[in-house]
Amino acid sequence: MIDLDAVRALRAVQDHGTVVAAAEATGYTTSAVSQQVKRLERAVGLPLLERVGRGVILTEHGRRLCDSGGEVLRAVEQVEAGLQAAADRVVGELSVAAFSTALRGLVAPVARDVLRTWPDLRLRLSESEPWQTVELVAAGRVDLGITHSWGTVPLSIPEHVDVRPLREDRADLVVPAGHPLATAHEVRAADLVDESWVATPEGTICREWLVHMHALHRARPRVVHESAEFDAQLALVRAGLGVALVPRMGRSELTADLVAVPVVDPVPTREVLALSRVSMRESPAVRVLLDALTC
Repeated sequence: MIDLDAVRALRAVQDHGTVVAAAEATGYTTSAVSQQVKRLERAVGLPLLERVGRGVILTEHGRRLCDSGGEVLRAVEQVEAGLQAAADRVVGELSVAAFSTALRGLVAPVARDVLRTWPDLRLRLSESEPWQTVELVAAGRVDLGITHSWGTVPLSIPEHVDVRPLREDRADLVVPAGHPLATAHEVRAADLVDESWVATPEGTICREWLVHMHALHRARPRVVHESAEFDAQLALVRAGLGVALVPRMGRSELTADLVAVPVVDPVPTREVLALSRVSMRESPAVRVLLDALTC
């Protein structure tokens, strides 16, 4: 009999490239992942991993098992969701991955009421970047993902993942109170090309939008400081070290020494999306949390 948890472990090795990385992603120890894969190899009687240098790769048998096993895991997930829906029960653990401001400004405000209403439900929350969240949901490593898409910056979502729009969120230019733009009613993106920016690191979707916004005016942003945390960005702006583009959702209340100015042409707007697998459409736990997030 094939152990489905062992199949999940093998798929994690396939996704992350090493047993160590798979262990970190799944929350198991490296030894536990290795034992699960070995148990799976004994069950099927075939080698599933082969060592290459200091790493491992899946054999042809391993890749085939991962592909077929993924279909089995989705089928089991669909059966479980259907059973819970038929019993009208909201039970078990629901894992949720979301970007930082969504955790603070969207998930946290509703989590307590959801858990109070459904005491048999447990939530496991984690922070991840939008592209990473898509991968986590698609691979079955989290049940629900909260991500966002900025304007024309692409976010590729697999066909077996459902997408539910939650809300739109707008970002403002944040400047020190003494900045020349602090008294402006609004500011055009073209007027910001010479500013020194405090921004998220390269590779993040917020940084991609900042680059895109400047590219529309044949420029590149001059990023002088980087921070993944918007609160840290606000502190740097407060110190006069640059300006920042900060979303409104989850943004800390601005003190008197900071000013938020709306940006136009283009308006920096992101669509906040909830992702879940098609196989979990009937899940009551997914449904109640989605409904709470949409209200």
